[in-house]
Amino acid sequence: MASGIANVDPATAPGTAPDAGSVVHPDRTAPGSLTTVKAAVEALRPYQWVKNLLLFLPLILAHEWRDVGKIGHVVLGFIAFSLAASSAYVLNDLHDLDADRHHPKKRNRPFASGRLSGRAGAVLAMAALLAAFAVSVSLLPPKFSAMLGLYVILTLAYSFFLKQRLLVDVFLLAGLYTHRVLAGGTAIDVTVTPWLLAFCIFFFLSLAYAKRYAELRRVQNEVAAGGAAAAVTTVRGRAYQVEDMEVVATVGPTSGYMAVLVLALYVNSSTAISLYKQPFLLWLVCPLLLYWQTRVWFLARRGSMSEDPLMFALKDRMSLAIAGLTGLLVVLATVWPSWLSF
Repeated sequence: MASGIANVDPATAPGTAPDAGSVVHPDRTAPGSLTTVKAAVEALRPYQWVKNLLLFLPLILAHEWRDVGKIGHVVLGFIAFSLAASSAYVLNDLHDLDADRHHPKKRNRPFASGRLSGRAGAVLAMAALLAAFAVSVSLLPPKFSAMLGLYVILTLAYSFFLKQRLLVDVFLLAGLYTHRVLAGGTAIDVTVTPWLLAFCIFFFLSLAYAKRYAELRRVQNEVAAGGAAAAVTTVRGRAYQVEDMEVVATVGPTSGYMAVLVLALYVNSSTAISLYKQPFLLWLVCPLLLYWQTRVWFLARRGSMSEDPLMFALKDRMSLAIAGLTGLLVVLATVWPSWLSF
């Protein structure tokens, strides 16, 4: 870590105060000011909404993308989940003020830096949550609203309690990603297959471990750099220690490879044969995912990956290229003419 960061005490850093909710910045927190609006939008973390694109997965894999009505339902579901997720992000940041102030990047978040008050955050979270359920209850099936409510409960349980529990946190993170896929199915009354569920659980479990590994790598670098943080060998607010890195680096990639194994078994299943004109093309997705998973862990070990693998993938050209090729192969397997069969 750069020495300019290592030598700054988070408790006295510019824009940081013992209680972000009590910080007074007339030029920053004046009601209706452009800066306050920007801080509120930042607190909602709209860039994280990309994770809710998982709701579209059942629609795509069930080959229902030509149904305008179902597309509209998934879009509404995406909006509802995004608003609910933003509400949870705000509450999480309010709960994690102390831990965020000691983090080299999170210390710049609106609440930790004092750019937005705790009271404003509470109002913002409630407004986003009410808007989410207004969309869900009025425009989507009751089952989807139930899934949305369960998502909110699980997310808040993670933020306030379970993310401090060893292993429970990564399993819940993987479960929350998989929950989005299940919710997408309820929005259009499509049953999510056990194949897809198994793939998602293993795949997202690997990414959850990668997230923890990146956090541990950061702490390890701080220890190596010395200074005030040298005695700290745990991730603040988490149950992991630097000594756990090798275990995490073992089970993480293994989970990712298990996901690819599930995909390989699915290609020869009766389900795939009934859905795809040329399921053989799906075999080509396997080496793509193996390459991507392995590359993610190489970069994590080198300290070149951010603490959020999905956000890293959205900015990484190779990841985007692999995603594009995977999507192309799925489309080709779906529409490939029968007279050109292998």
